Amino acid sequence: MPVFHQQSRTDLRRIYVDAWRRFCNGESLEPLQAQVAQLIAEHPEYHGLLEADAAAVEAEFPPEVGAQNPFLHLGLHLAIREQVSTDRPAGIRALHASLSSRLGSAHEAEHRMLDILGEILWESQRSGTPPDELLYLERVKKLERD
Repeated sequence: MPVFHQQSRTDLRRIYVDAWRRFCNGESLEPLQAQVAQLIAEHPEYHGLLEADAAAVEAEFPPEVGAQNPFLHLGLHLAIREQVSTDRPAGIRALHASLSSRLGSAHEAEHRMLDILGEILWESQRSGTPPDELLYLERVKKLERD
């Protein structure tokens, strides 16, 4: 299985499409493919697109027309799940657990958190600095109070 950071956009998208195809066909999955397929299973709104194979890989999702990029959305979910499993940044696991409890599901907690993670990554890219983990934690903590 290729490592995400070494892949082109097409290669990354192919990972999602292939994992979903293999899952739907009952084929064996590598651990990362299983994670991706499970996440896709939780997002039925993306099934049709991912089953379109080549169209999914080439699709554009311009934000100016309100199009949500399913690959970005799923990728942010994966990032949050990795953060929670490793508790990095320190404290994110407890915040996720608390938010999951309050909202009734880990998936809903991730949806709230991924907007914040996306903002932090965008700000980091724009400023040319590493993502601000403390600001990220602060914003996630704010979800607890809202």
